[in-house]
Amino acid sequence: MIPQNQRDYLINRIVDKLTEFIFLDYDVKLPSALNMVYQSNVYQLLIKDDGYLYTQSPSYIYELLMENSDAGLV
Repeated sequence: MIPQNQRDYLINRIVDKLTEFIFLDYDVKLPSALNMVYQSNVYQLLIKDDGYLYTQSPSYIYELLMENSDAGLV
């Protein structure tokens, strides 16, 4: 298991990239893009203590986000 501060860094980096992808792909304002990420089921999986989704690439996680309509984009 990696230290908590490294895990938090990876999660924050992924959230940044997901927000950027939504911002660019859907032409929404930054606060709306952040809201879409933070309110998604994928984000809940990302921050799960016993999960390892944070070890995946932001592109892979973005695909998961887009496959789930909970982001309100699809």
